[in-house]
Amino acid sequence: MPPTGNDALRSRVLEMVEKNPVMVFSKSYCPYCVKVKEFFSSLGKEYFALELDECDDGSSIQEVLYEITGQRTVPNVFVNKKHVGGCDKTLQAHQDGTLQQLLDNNAVTYDFDMIVIGGGSGGLACSKEAASLGKKVMVLDYVVPTPIGTSWGLGGTCVNVGCIPKKLMHQAALLGQSLKDSRKFGWEYEEQVQHNWDTMRQNIQDYIGSLNWGYRVSLRDKKVRYENAYAEFVEPHKIKATNRKGKETFFTSEKFVVATGERPRYLGVPGDKEYCITSDDLFSLPYCPGKTLVVGASYVALECAGFLAGIGLDVTVMVRSIFLRGFDQEMAEKAGAYMETHGVKFLKKFVPTSVEQLEPGTPGRLKVTAKSTESDQIIEGEYNTVLIAVGRDSCTRNIGLERIGVKINERNGKIPVNDDEQTNVPYVYAIGDILEGKWELTPVAIQAGRLLARRLYGGSNLKCDYINVPTTVFTPMEYGCCGYSEEKAIQVFGEENLEVYHTLFWPLEWTVPGRDNNQCFAKIICNKADYERVVGFHVLGPNAGEITQGYAAAMKCGLTKEKLDETIGIHPTCAEVFTTMEITKASGGDITQKGC
Repeated sequence: MPPTGNDALRSRVLEMVEKNPVMVFSKSYCPYCVKVKEFFSSLGKEYFALELDECDDGSSIQEVLYEITGQRTVPNVFVNKKHVGGCDKTLQAHQDGTLQQLLDNNAVTYDFDMIVIGGGSGGLACSKEAASLGKKVMVLDYVVPTPIGTSWGLGGTCVNVGCIPKKLMHQAALLGQSLKDSRKFGWEYEEQVQHNWDTMRQNIQDYIGSLNWGYRVSLRDKKVRYENAYAEFVEPHKIKATNRKGKETFFTSEKFVVATGERPRYLGVPGDKEYCITSDDLFSLPYCPGKTLVVGASYVALECAGFLAGIGLDVTVMVRSIFLRGFDQEMAEKAGAYMETHGVKFLKKFVPTSVEQLEPGTPGRLKVTAKSTESDQIIEGEYNTVLIAVGRDSCTRNIGLERIGVKINERNGKIPVNDDEQTNVPYVYAIGDILEGKWELTPVAIQAGRLLARRLYGGSNLKCDYINVPTTVFTPMEYGCCGYSEEKAIQVFGEENLEVYHTLFWPLEWTVPGRDNNQCFAKIICNKADYERVVGFHVLGPNAGEITQGYAAAMKCGLTKEKLDETIGIHPTCAEVFTTMEITKASGGDITQKGC
């Protein structure tokens, strides 16, 4: 977003504050301004004064100063980047000795070397690393409850309402499939097999609780101060922390790291916040959700739909446009198609227009009205639970960033940073899901946080590499990838410079149960102009995450098709398929597998 006039003024004001040890915003005719300037002269301290009455935009600057400091009057004094105040407060600071502390050796005394706002994976990693390097560090973390009141402990989205419970519920679904397969391997059982939601939820929540406690102990052991409080910037280098009881405390820091993450987006239609849930609510839901409508086609939507169907629930997914936007679309379509043949129903090209409660309960009954994105068709359906998974919003709009001049993308709340994760305000850094144009992945945030602390305090120059980042979508048929999607690779390298190798495969474990032959799929995208270097790796099959992790390391080392061909596969495994790929897309050859 282009900067507004007010943004430019704010940046100009903050730049003057940053550059001048003593900065006085003044008016030439004001006796109190004259008194302050004479006072600094009497101390033998140089100061820079901006006479607002002599500036064309003086009134606008004064308004920006009010937004930053809460002070409307002049003089408005800053000493070594810290806001002191007007004439009386400056003289008082001199009397109580705090002004001299600020002036001595151009050193500013702060409460902390670093304050991290956000107790998720990235914030925790950064704070602990900085503390291990001898710095005084604070972490502020506060979970704003969801519309239905769900909250959680320290550790952020991944630990509490993301990766950890998601993978464990995915495992519950896989175990259900394994039970079905087991009969073909000789296992005999008579009793009725059914799934108990309460048992699964409680055991998963107990495990998450142990992680929450472990993080608190880890921070304490590292001597990182932890406050369960909501943080807001109030002026340069200063934040306000408000705890659950509404008590406000103020802290200053030399540097800040914003790691506030994201929260699920709602639909903005009648009944969404009143009657629907999101992934923030699902994993601790105190009752089985029953017949469920999942709205969205993001990885969160498809993962949740997959494991809910896998434990035996009636699940429908309402899709506005495409599956897994941003991922390789051939892989996304295959992952969705597999779900559709394994019990998940899809309503494609529809969006909800309202959600009504027909009957309260745990679960109750809801009526969803939706309209087609391609025609005037209106449909209605009844469900016990509606789960919204249409994307996430950055938690950056209500933490006072505008008061200190930190720029955000007004459209999505993301924060632009340089390759040091530094914002446009030099003492403020940002990591994790809130970064503009970067991966929204827990391991990326952890890596970025640790490396940031090491650059700031450990003499390191190593920066986070946002290229060739591996990830996995834990749909019923897992999808792992690293590097470019086929669509993006064509944009970057040109279709004429690419060779795509692909194949279907059949895991040995699935042959005896006789299921899903030629449903798993693997492909690599190679740059012909660079010795057929692998620039895109994609696998759809069991344990895709475990497979992708190893090949991602090889890609970091410059993996080529020749090296894959020279690698001896482990037989019989799914991963070996990448060592035997021969058929290119361009050839049009048959890629079905007929044996091992």
